Amino acid sequence: MNKKGAKQFEGKELEFYNLLLKTREQVCSQMQQYSENALDVSNSDKRGVTTHMADISSDNTRHEMELQLLSEDGDVLKLIDAAIERLYNGTYGKCLDCDQMIPEGRLKVRPYAIYCIKCKSKREEAMKY
Repeated sequence: MNKKGAKQFEGKELEFYNLLLKTREQVCSQMQQYSENALDVSNSDKRGVTTHMADISSDNTRHEMELQLLSEDGDVLKLIDAAIERLYNGTYGKCLDCDQMIPEGRLKVRPYAIYCIKCKSKREEAMKY
């Protein structure tokens, strides 16, 4: 994020800045919850140590899922921080592939988007093959 000091945003920039901060706060909260759940061994069985193999397997799967979600949220957090930096740089909302403006509707749903829908679709299609 920008370390040079606060810049005052106005209009749409301020709206997106606030949306990014709100989204960042939500992601951080989720990450905290995933972290606590994934690392809380006592959460697996409130009465004591889990001894049944099916319970152990289930607990391990749940912990792996929570760690995966934690990792994915970490990636989203990086995208949010990069989007805030682009706001400071004046490049927020431009697709990184085609350099066209990302539609406002997309940015309201995913304020950290780096690709327009067309370019994102192309990338997803290319990944299938």
